Amino acid sequence: MLQKIEHVETKIEHYTDLAINYTTEYGLKLLGALAIFFIGKWIVRKLLVLMRKGMVKSHVDETLISFASNAIYVALMVAVLVAAASNLGINTTSFVAVFGAAGLAIGLALKDTLANVGAAVLIIFFRPFKVGDFIEVSGVMGTVKIINLFSTTLTTSDNRSIIIPNGALIAGNIINYTGNESRRIDMTFEIDYKDDLKLAKSIIMDILVEHKMVLSDPEPLVAVGALGQNAVELVARPWVKVDDYWNAKFEITEAVKLAFDEHHITVPFPQMVTHVKREDG
Repeated sequence: MLQKIEHVETKIEHYTDLAINYTTEYGLKLLGALAIFFIGKWIVRKLLVLMRKGMVKSHVDETLISFASNAIYVALMVAVLVAAASNLGINTTSFVAVFGAAGLAIGLALKDTLANVGAAVLIIFFRPFKVGDFIEVSGVMGTVKIINLFSTTLTTSDNRSIIIPNGALIAGNIINYTGNESRRIDMTFEIDYKDDLKLAKSIIMDILVEHKMVLSDPEPLVAVGALGQNAVELVARPWVKVDDYWNAKFEITEAVKLAFDEHHITVPFPQMVTHVKREDG
């Protein structure tokens, strides 16, 4: 009986020693892993705050700041988790392989969506346009309101919202009407062949030179563009600031019409003359 008691006590001591050893060894590893995770997470947040402040001071586009912050946060947190798991003695090589396989499967399943994300990266970095620009793309025109990872939203002149996938957007030509500070207005005015050509050119040029929105450099141009079937076509090409384009075009058109009326210069319209031949009998 005494021997059995001693045998039981020996086993208890053995398992107690094992428990103490495992607790000491893995408890320290667990504490270390938790410390790595929480300290790493704190460092990641601090780095992201510093990065965001630096990008804001450098006047980087807000879309790029948000995209870069999210991507860097995910990448750094994955590195922190791998480091914490390694401290526990877990073989992280298998996890990396599993994540790689899962990423490949997800990429194949979402290839069209990821194509839009890739297109968003190209738009953000190469900046063919930015929020607030007036562009023409995919057969539509509008002001860029939102650029996100999957699509771009345009607002048309009649206040409609058009959402275009980024992949389709960069697949064609992009015309940015507000990408530069100034823009040329191409205008055509027609006068009758019987009217005074030099007077008409002088009237148009005077209007352009005196108009407050027309730039002096480059100088405006007025010239004979073509000799049409019903009229002489005069082309006028003033330069204005991008924001003044439509107002200047409307005002100049109205001013030319009023000046033509004042100087009795006619704006012809297509006419058909019919000659009737009458025969006796």
